Amino acid sequence: MTNKIAFALVLLIAATFAIDATWFDGLLPLTAARTLDRFIEYLSFWR
Repeated sequence: MTNKIAFALVLLIAATFAIDATWFDGLLPLTAARTLDRFIEYLSFWR
């Protein structure tokens, strides 16, 4: 991954969270954390 791609991804993620906090009550980080937690639990089942 080049620096340009990494910088673009950081900007995209930051913009997504900023838009969510501004217009959609800021629930995206909580939803993402819950989804990641479920995914980790699912993966640990298959270990």
